[in-house]
Amino acid sequence: MSLRAWVFGRRLATAEEAAEEIGPREGVPALGLDALSSAAYGPEAALTVLLVLGAVGVGYLPTFILAIVALLLIVYFSYRQTIAAYPNGGGSYIVAHANLGPTAGIVAAASLSIDYILNVAVGISAGVGAVVSVFPVLQPHLTECCLVILAFLTLVNLRGIREAGLVFMAPTYLFCASVGLALALGVWHTLIQGGHPRAITPSAPLPQAVEPVGLWLMLRAFANGCTALTGVEAVSNAVPAFREPRTRLAQRTLGIIIGFLALMLLGIGWLCKAYGVGATEPGQPGYQSVLSQLVGAIAGRGVLYFVVQASTFTVLCLSANTSFSDFPRVSRLLAMDGYLPNVFTHRGRRLAFSGGIIVLAVLAGMLLILFRGVTNSLIPLFAVGAFGAFTMSQAGMVKHWWDRRREGGFPVRRSMAMNAVGAVATGTTLAVIIASKFTEGAWISLLLIAALFLLYSSVHRYYVQTRRALERSEAIDLSSLAPVRAVVPLKYWNKASQRSLALALRISKSVQVVQVMTGDDPPDRLRRNWHDWVVEPARAAGLGEPELVEVPSNYRQFVAPLVAHVRDLQRRHPGCEVVVILSAIHGRHWYHQLLHNHRAEVLEARFLLREKPAVTVIVTPWRLDED
Repeated sequence: MSLRAWVFGRRLATAEEAAEEIGPREGVPALGLDALSSAAYGPEAALTVLLVLGAVGVGYLPTFILAIVALLLIVYFSYRQTIAAYPNGGGSYIVAHANLGPTAGIVAAASLSIDYILNVAVGISAGVGAVVSVFPVLQPHLTECCLVILAFLTLVNLRGIREAGLVFMAPTYLFCASVGLALALGVWHTLIQGGHPRAITPSAPLPQAVEPVGLWLMLRAFANGCTALTGVEAVSNAVPAFREPRTRLAQRTLGIIIGFLALMLLGIGWLCKAYGVGATEPGQPGYQSVLSQLVGAIAGRGVLYFVVQASTFTVLCLSANTSFSDFPRVSRLLAMDGYLPNVFTHRGRRLAFSGGIIVLAVLAGMLLILFRGVTNSLIPLFAVGAFGAFTMSQAGMVKHWWDRRREGGFPVRRSMAMNAVGAVATGTTLAVIIASKFTEGAWISLLLIAALFLLYSSVHRYYVQTRRALERSEAIDLSSLAPVRAVVPLKYWNKASQRSLALALRISKSVQVVQVMTGDDPPDRLRRNWHDWVVEPARAAGLGEPELVEVPSNYRQFVAPLVAHVRDLQRRHPGCEVVVILSAIHGRHWYHQLLHNHRAEVLEARFLLREKPAVTVIVTPWRLDED
């Protein structure tokens, strides 16, 4: 087995795609990690804003959690409708594009793209933050740890979605089980101790209040806590990845994810108030995550604590896998509609959309380096894209049901009402997030969404113009074929240049062999032997006699004098097609290419890209292992 096959897995045939389809068992870890892991940082994000209220702020957390869970259930029922209506994949882009038009679709796609990129950065940095809670010595190496995790995730996802689901299955279910057990113990202790349980390991002391309770502060805390809803859309995007019956299995997977998440959020919200657990300042010495403090208060720093911490770290880091599953799919849809380059439609050796995976990894890595791996710095950017996509999707579904209201009766009206409630709820939340987080960084998300919108629109406009320029439905026109004049640039007389000249003689009766005299030329063997080496063999083969032309180069340049000569040839023979035939030498190994001058590549780029009109270029390769 080659090293490449060992690292990336054996190459899969297209016919093996069915074996890569998933069910709920693999779907929960492959598509639900983003949503499930948000239980670890969503409540903490709200508590971080409430730090200025001191101990009073913790008492407001259950109220926020109830509102967030209610919003979560609204989004859940809305996406169940979306999955049923779009069994071939019903993400925000498809729904908005199909029902609200291309502009809305591009806005939804841009929002989704930003959400996925930020999810990778936030998930990984939050996971590393959980480890720093246990091992503070790692605090100075946050960025490096984040980049190592990012590289691992990229590699696993390049091996395919099913393999990613299998790899992440154990940590996902261990996280749900261990956190669930800790929360169950906490609820039990709280009930038997009259609602005021004793903490086994005291949590970090809460600061003194420095601000009064205000509406603006409450809105900011709610907006931060809404990061717990990110990732809910992933299943609707990936319906085609499920095996049959796709719709039912996708809905079941979404239900399992939402159920686990809602229970964890409710448990954490209630127990934080009961145990008096608040947030600590992120990125500062002595930082401890809220979940770390809560589990320590419930069970002490024993086996369960370290299992929860280890599984939390793993799941937070792996939560980025949801983006690695969905970002390439959304990019593929955009590329199929002409909003991104075609490379995003191509499947790699493991049937994964490798181009999207690699681009996502690069962009997320840049964010992690820019923000130095500190999660809280990214939170203000995070929820705008997610809720923008939610709102566009739900509004699109309202239009979808509206168009079918007369033929579907009550079920259609019920579905429309459900999606309308979802659109209003998520739209209102989006407005709150933008208003409360605008100066803290939400404006950056809006700017990035606008930039992506312009990028997608520009790419689409280019493809439309290209298609119009190339479209020609009638039969090929061969009535005005121009004669070909071939030009063969030549530095040395060898097997490679002989192959180029032989091709030129086969396709044209008018051939020029051009030597640019740069001053470091070899002895004039070719001119002295021209008749014997070239003219006589051409006559014997019944071909035209090529012309040898020497072009002077006063400044020892090769490319510029050759280009000028070709341009002069075009001017002197306007009715001819000038074709330049180049020879390129390729070594036996890739590193041998470093030893060659790559003149053919330079000339090809010059003739095709910089010169107008472009000159037709043919490159004849000569591999050294042909001898």
